[in-house]
Amino acid sequence: MLQVFDAIQRWARRVKQDSVMLWFACRHPQTPWLAKAIAALAVAYALSPIDLIPDFIPVLGYLDDALLLPAMVWLAVRCLPEDVKDECHRQAQAWIQTHDAKPVNRWGIVWVLSMWAVCCYLLWHWLS
Repeated sequence: MLQVFDAIQRWARRVKQDSVMLWFACRHPQTPWLAKAIAALAVAYALSPIDLIPDFIPVLGYLDDALLLPAMVWLAVRCLPEDVKDECHRQAQAWIQTHDAKPVNRWGIVWVLSMWAVCCYLLWHWLS
């Protein structure tokens, strides 16, 4: 059981490090536009201080953290060229070692709030 917990902890650390790596990849001039768009979406969500689905909602609250975010991060990392990935990975490691907290992305707040606004509008439109 301890091995499973360690594996999950390593996986969560890797997702966090990859999220910071994508933060640098969004600003890298050699990142292709599709990879930049996917990375920007993943970073905005990962570094946003609020979640799309709040964690206090049973089961669903952790589903976005457990499935949605890692899937976006995985896809964005797969779209990056190797040299960009290596350089941004080094930058992310340096950031994590020198800073206690992850970088905060204000656009992530805007993105999450926009998604909630669209969902509320669609629900209101559907119910009326």
